Amino acid sequence: MLADWWQYDFLRYTLFSGILIGLICPILGTFLIVRRLSMMADGLSHVTLSGVAAGMLISKKVAFFSVVNPLFFGMLFAVIGSLFIERLRKVYKAYQDLAIPIILSAGLGLFTVLISIADGFNADLYSYLFGKIVTVSIEDLYALIGVAVVVLGTVLLIYKELFAVSFDEEFARVSGVARRSINLWFMVLVALTIAASMRIVGVLLISALITLPVAASLQIAKSFRQTIFLSILFAEFSVLSGLYFAYLLDWASGGTIVLMAVLVMLVVLGVKKLRAAFR
Repeated sequence: MLADWWQYDFLRYTLFSGILIGLICPILGTFLIVRRLSMMADGLSHVTLSGVAAGMLISKKVAFFSVVNPLFFGMLFAVIGSLFIERLRKVYKAYQDLAIPIILSAGLGLFTVLISIADGFNADLYSYLFGKIVTVSIEDLYALIGVAVVVLGTVLLIYKELFAVSFDEEFARVSGVARRSINLWFMVLVALTIAASMRIVGVLLISALITLPVAASLQIAKSFRQTIFLSILFAEFSVLSGLYFAYLLDWASGGTIVLMAVLVMLVVLGVKKLRAAFR
């Protein structure tokens, strides 16, 4: 059965996409959790979903857009949503986390309206909600490669600045770090990652892959860099094993990947407790 992953194009696309997702999601997730913005992915995922629904509706009504992948509409909406979240965080300085449920509610409301306008639930939308192996296309893979290059390039180039802004924005400001620009660009990267990952993980489950591997690594990591490394390791295991079992059992890939991530976290917690007990 493993030979199937090299025999069929869509399985190769899925495998390569999964490896990239397992790399960039925990990296961004580590910075999000440190910033106390772990719910950010949930908010942007609903905005992304409304963008995909808008893309499907527009392609149905306008022939010119029929060849455009709805994923790109999702990316556009996700970026706009990230900009609004950053703006609302400045408006509600004392309650910055309020920006996330505001955008989440707006995205979910818009999605519901667009679905009603389209006269029902599009069957293809299921793959965007929960992820599905057979729906990953070469366009999805190219989009994910582009996002991965930008994310990794950004982290490598401005790692120290991201680290400073994530742990202490005031110190970063005093040190001359362009925290506003970095915050804005970081939000855009999270939005693009969510949109690009939705075919495999599903837009309603992507936040779990962003947070669960990091939550597991925080239990045993001894430094920030080690947290990133372990979260990538846990995420890659969750993605690859989740894709394998999803293909084997014909399950939704997103749900299977998330269940594997939950299993990894439970194993880490169990091992930590056992070590403490023996000590």
